[in-house]
Amino acid sequence: METMSDETQDWLKSEDSRDYFELLRFPTVGADPAHLRDCVQAATWLRKWLKGIGAEAELVLPKQSLSDASGTAKQTPVPVVFGEIRRFEGAHTALVYGHYDVQPEDPVSEWETPPFEPTVKDDRVYCRGAQDDKGQFFAFLCGVRELCASSELRINLKFVLEGQEESGSGSLFRLLEDREFRRRIAADVLLVSDTGAAGGLRPAIVAGLRGVCHFTVKLTGANRDLHSGEYGGVAPNAAQGMAELLASLHNPDGSIAVAGFADGLVPPTDDELAKAEESAPTVAECRDDIGCEPVGGERGKSIAQRRSFQPTIEINGIHSGYGGPGSKTVIPCEAIGKLSIRLVPGQNPRRAFEAVKAHLSERCPQGMELAFPEDSGLSAAVRLPLASPIFRLAEDVLAEMDSRGPVFVWDGASIPVVSALREATCAAPLLVGWGQPENRIHSPNESYSIRQFLLAKDWAKRIISALPQ
Repeated sequence: METMSDETQDWLKSEDSRDYFELLRFPTVGADPAHLRDCVQAATWLRKWLKGIGAEAELVLPKQSLSDASGTAKQTPVPVVFGEIRRFEGAHTALVYGHYDVQPEDPVSEWETPPFEPTVKDDRVYCRGAQDDKGQFFAFLCGVRELCASSELRINLKFVLEGQEESGSGSLFRLLEDREFRRRIAADVLLVSDTGAAGGLRPAIVAGLRGVCHFTVKLTGANRDLHSGEYGGVAPNAAQGMAELLASLHNPDGSIAVAGFADGLVPPTDDELAKAEESAPTVAECRDDIGCEPVGGERGKSIAQRRSFQPTIEINGIHSGYGGPGSKTVIPCEAIGKLSIRLVPGQNPRRAFEAVKAHLSERCPQGMELAFPEDSGLSAAVRLPLASPIFRLAEDVLAEMDSRGPVFVWDGASIPVVSALREATCAAPLLVGWGQPENRIHSPNESYSIRQFLLAKDWAKRIISALPQ
């Protein structure tokens, strides 16, 4: 019989755990229109929860359906939860951002527990979204609840909780085009809990994020899959063509081969690079984490350089032909590639994306057609000044929580809407989270430890109490 720590047993009796488990059970895959109802139900639940702690709260949708420049609909709008606790006229305001959508649970067969039924093992909660980002932002909200209940809240708070971060934040980006919505979310500080701590849960302040765009490439040849004997050597092969196309994106040394992709790139300062190297994992730590040698990216660059300050083009999936048991001797007529690009400061997201599209289009195999049927939209990279006053305050607070003090990191991941929220609100961003590699976000068996949940909750109470009135 599995044993639990006293801390976990106490936590399991709390309203925090009860509410957290309810939120986790919503299968909020915001990128999939089939889960729109689940997202609406989760948003409605969050609105009710915020009202329960004394906030005014509502669901907000953009006024128009999302579309690209050609007018083709791109994403089904998903509700944004907006809440506000305004008690002190003239006091400072903090905007709390989080996202309630999650990654798909695929591949389901690799989950050891039901992906949308929270299961506690070894003082950890296993569930899709356990960390990313339901666990992170909801633990923060639980800290807010305690502040409200103890009458220790001394500033005004606003909340923006969205349901499409994993697929580009389409609804929220559209809302940010509305002047009235921008006025409503104006704040002095932007608090985000959707990042990671350093090794051993040492606190980390995120000083930069890469931008992102993910998109689909479709290559079409014949009008149907063909017999590989009768048509072999005659018909073009879409699977082979896609493999050649995607292989052309990188040089043999791992550097990106797309002309114009990295134009304008601004390298890190010596101080930024030194601090990033200080907090970066070693080669051995990376090997232990991912289970193979960390040899991705450009040869000759350190792990800190490759994951924080270099752009990337990654192939997220390739789908073509037959992949079942045994054999099926066909020449595939169609191939699909799923790709994502990560951008660093100085890169123009639109120009970088167009450079990739031009590179692939120019190399479209003879006899086939290339299309880009969908993309997530574009977000720019964020790099924040190390001298920011909010960083000094956060350093002091985190040093009280952990005698080691915090490190600064430049996260290779992306939160697409952070730069837009920063611009729309004029708020100083502060990104502090408690994720760890063993949480396996975006993978089967995602989890979040009770200790991480409690750290995130404690951080919320401390930083909100420390912010100036």
